[in-house]
Amino acid sequence: MATMEDVARAADVSLSTVSHVLNGTRKVSPKTVAAVNAAMQQIGYVPNMLARALAGSSSGTIGVAISAFTNHYFSETVRAIEAACTRHGLMMLFSDTHDDPAQELKVVQNLHQRRVDGIVLAPSGDPHNRTLDYLTSNKIASVLVDRMLPQAFDQVGVENTEATAELVSHLIAAHGHRRIGFIAGAPGLSTTHERIDGYRLALQRAGIVFDPELLRSGDSNLERSGTATRELLALPPGQRPTAIVAGNNLMTIGTMHALRDAHIAVPQDVALAGFDDFDWADYFSPRLTVMAQPLEELGAMAVDLLIERIANPGRVQHVQRLSPTLRVRNSCGCP
Repeated sequence: MATMEDVARAADVSLSTVSHVLNGTRKVSPKTVAAVNAAMQQIGYVPNMLARALAGSSSGTIGVAISAFTNHYFSETVRAIEAACTRHGLMMLFSDTHDDPAQELKVVQNLHQRRVDGIVLAPSGDPHNRTLDYLTSNKIASVLVDRMLPQAFDQVGVENTEATAELVSHLIAAHGHRRIGFIAGAPGLSTTHERIDGYRLALQRAGIVFDPELLRSGDSNLERSGTATRELLALPPGQRPTAIVAGNNLMTIGTMHALRDAHIAVPQDVALAGFDDFDWADYFSPRLTVMAQPLEELGAMAVDLLIERIANPGRVQHVQRLSPTLRVRNSCGCP
């Protein structure tokens, strides 16, 4: 049975481009659309054929195990996955993992017992993740999202390192900042390490010596990011940052509140930028400059890959990195 990867090869485009054409998640040039359609016709690929086959011979349900209730980013990810399931005529069964390894394993076991056809998982940062072992030993069709791991799974995430480097580089090139603080996410998460790498890469490219005092852990949450911000502000004069980058949406909000509590004007006293966009980022004062992740694309790609994994269990694992978009607003100092 022909797959999206076969279409991508035949049309000489990326897998994500094929997904955009099929799902309408991004504008694609008419020439590329024509090439993809011609490739589908040539190799006999019929959109939704796999999903229809699954719906007719199995539960027609995909399980989703993500910690969504405490983070707007993940709740929007779940919404995007649900929209993709609806387009394919599939049902989605969601259960929150609360980012807890033990709860995550229970959730996946429960979804498996309910005979879902496959599972989309945002794995916890546990270095000895038993959930992945359970998925593998039970041969459960699975796709990992957001947090990329070395294990052999289909995975969809974003290019965290270069995207963070672009965000930091904007503060350097457009506004002349040299003392830039970075508030990192929870230890153990691949996204945390990749975004720290991007921060350091931007400094290196600009010839700025990395100062470990400017790197603080916000543990991916509001409270700890506020503490991290206060630690940066407590540095001696001349060592304090003139700009801060927060590693996710919750930490951006926590940082903003800590700056306001300290009567620090943004961006006049300290510029601010963050990773992840969210609905109300445009309504803050100042409006928040962020690196926005393509959640509609991520959800569509995750479901596409899972459907193909269910239909073709033996195919080679595919790891897809999507490109975030820099959304320049006012908190960085731009008008």
